[in-house]
Amino acid sequence: MPELPEVETVVRDLRTRILNKTIIKLDILLPRIVKSKSFKKLILGNKFIDIERIGKLIVVGIKRAATNGAHANENNDYLLIHLKMTGQLVYQKGNKIIAGGHSEGNVRVTLPNRWTRVIFTFSDKSKLYFNDLRTFGYLRIVNSKELEIVKGKFGIEPLGIELTLNLLKEKIKPRKTSIKALLLNQQVIAGLGNIYVDEILFRAKVRPTRIANSLKTKEIENIYKAIKPILRQAIKARGTTFNNFVDANGKTGNFVSKLKIYGRAGKKCKKCGSKIKKIKVAGRGTHFCVVCQK
Repeated sequence: MPELPEVETVVRDLRTRILNKTIIKLDILLPRIVKSKSFKKLILGNKFIDIERIGKLIVVGIKRAATNGAHANENNDYLLIHLKMTGQLVYQKGNKIIAGGHSEGNVRVTLPNRWTRVIFTFSDKSKLYFNDLRTFGYLRIVNSKELEIVKGKFGIEPLGIELTLNLLKEKIKPRKTSIKALLLNQQVIAGLGNIYVDEILFRAKVRPTRIANSLKTKEIENIYKAIKPILRQAIKARGTTFNNFVDANGKTGNFVSKLKIYGRAGKKCKKCGSKIKKIKVAGRGTHFCVVCQK
């Protein structure tokens, strides 16, 4: 599943490519992916004017074209895109492709392909494809008030200044759930997923099964100190789920090669040499070292 670093990479890639271009055609190949009425009416003839991320959710501002002498509505609507487990956003202009999201398949084949659900065509003939193998992802249009309600459902932005050590302590200390389940809770911290929580807890030397309110202050500090560096390193490497993709600049995601614990069950720990274990925590496959993580 695409997590914060992957979604952030998508946002950065698309910010320089899809903004301020009129959308001249919209093909909805799987209607249930689109969660809004009048979707085509709200998209066709308009422009995307900004793009940002809230947790794992992509938010695209829509500028309506002026009609009948009226002024254009400046960013009254927003397109929400969630990639969920297997969503992809693939931008194509000519023979150049930039793809982000789930790494299943090879986007170098002819587009659209069997997993393509929605296609946006821009005035310069470039296209944006929303592909989704398992079809859990969605596209939805909301207004400003609805967007604020959506934002209110998300927890702390882990790369923002609002994530402080004291705030993290407040979130962790009262909880009687496992620290892994707590960090995966999008209403506590927005954007963390299975891969990066395992990596964060390994760096912090904390076992994923530990009950949150049992953690010592030093252990919470270690978690806090691990979050931003790991996420920033992953973003720099274009994440872990981009490794099957090559963008217009020839770059691929290579954070897989930097993973210390996730996906290494049965292999030797890179720190102590003991065998890495894999168990289920919060319903997710979870990797940890019995020696390094207490």
